[in-house]
Amino acid sequence: MVAVALLGAITHQTLAAWGSADARPGSFFGRFCSIPSASFANAVVILYVVSALLGAILYLHFRLDVRPELERAGHWHVLGFFDLKEHFTAIGLALLPAYWVCWRQPHADEFAQTRTALTSILAFIVWWSFLTGHFANNIMGFGS
Repeated sequence: MVAVALLGAITHQTLAAWGSADARPGSFFGRFCSIPSASFANAVVILYVVSALLGAILYLHFRLDVRPELERAGHWHVLGFFDLKEHFTAIGLALLPAYWVCWRQPHADEFAQTRTALTSILAFIVWWSFLTGHFANNIMGFGS
C-alpha cells in the first residue's frame, strides 16, 4: 500500500511539474496542475523513506531464500535488474533532501528546472523499483 501511494503521489507530481502553468482547465495536464504540486512533496519524502525501510526489512528474506533460487535457475538478468533497483533506491534516498528543498518554495522560478528534474528522476526510480520488484517476485512464483 505504501508503494502504491508513493507511485500515485510521485506520478501526479511529475505530470504536474511537466505540465505548463497555462494549460487549459479541462485538459489532461490542466487537471493535474489544478492541485498544488508542492503539496505532494512531504508525502513523497515520507512514503519514499517508509517504502525503503520496508524494502530493507524484506530484503533479508530475498537475500537468504529467493536470490539463491534465482541463481540456481539462471535468472541472472532478473538479479541484475534487482541490483540496479537497490542502487537506484539508494541514489533516490540521497536526492530526497535536495528534492524537498526545491519543493519548499514551489513558486521560485530559480528552482523550476531543478524541481522538475529531481521529480522526474525520483519518478523513474519509484517506477523502476515497483516494476522490478514485482517482476522479481513473480518470475518463479515467490510469495504466492
